[in-house]
Amino acid sequence: MTLQRLLYFRTAASLGSFNAAARALRCTQPAVSEQVRQLERELGVALFARGGRGLTLTSAGRAFQGHAERVAEAADDALASVGRRGAVRRDRVVTMGVFRNAPYYDVAGLAARFCAVDPDAHLRLPGQNSSDVAAAVRAGELEAGLVVLPVDDRQLDVRPLFRDEVLVLSADPARTRRRLSIAKLAAAPLILYDATHGFDDPTRRQFAAAAQEAGVALTPRVEVEHIETALQLVSLGLGDTIAARAVIRTAPIPDNVSAVGLTEPIHDSFALITRRGVALSPGTLALVNLVDDWAATVAARLKAKLAG
Repeated sequence: MTLQRLLYFRTAASLGSFNAAARALRCTQPAVSEQVRQLERELGVALFARGGRGLTLTSAGRAFQGHAERVAEAADDALASVGRRGAVRRDRVVTMGVFRNAPYYDVAGLAARFCAVDPDAHLRLPGQNSSDVAAAVRAGELEAGLVVLPVDDRQLDVRPLFRDEVLVLSADPARTRRRLSIAKLAAAPLILYDATHGFDDPTRRQFAAAAQEAGVALTPRVEVEHIETALQLVSLGLGDTIAARAVIRTAPIPDNVSAVGLTEPIHDSFALITRRGVALSPGTLALVNLVDDWAATVAARLKAKLAG
């Protein structure tokens, strides 16, 4: 039984995927799976139940995981005794997917908190549509993600964090004097962003559901990828768009564009997701432990701006 096999097993167990483990260990997927198979042959038991889109520990695997963690920690301590731990730590990559508009919610503040706690780690916060983040966490390609709800939560643990009202933006001042019904929104030309995902986008899904309940349909006149482009087109009078309050207060809003809420308000609800039953690696766990404090800070700012 080699230390390498224990480390490969521990990483695959933490990330729930041989592919994700290979990326974290900077090797190939076949190398990880082969080392784990050899370890299983040595032990005479199956450590993973292979099937579906991810790995699940067997009862033997769960029992063995604690021993593997202790051996890996002992190896880290041994490296530290000869001044090598820093070199190992700097090779660690901690990745968490974030919803595309995360910059408007001070994701930089979360990154700064983590860098203060773990200055040697390489932090990655790729921005994606929330549906893609959820799919990547389910597949074990990511350990954790920050998303806008609703997402497909199969195999996921979902921790709600805060929410933000989504408003309608228009260059026609008559349309923003009072709250709009979803029917009046649907009757106007619409410019919607996140064209790649369309109505798979969680925010759009909420608006589509509200429109369906009202017996109308949302049909965009123009679809673009970025909110900034949508705002420019709204400014030109080509239609209305939607955006959350935090985006409106931070993004460059044209002078002739104003915002209003719906008569039955719609909110973006934000959440932390992790893969159910899969232990987080130490680096990701350290990052996840900072999320609640970051979310509380963001929620307080949103509340203060609303009151102001």
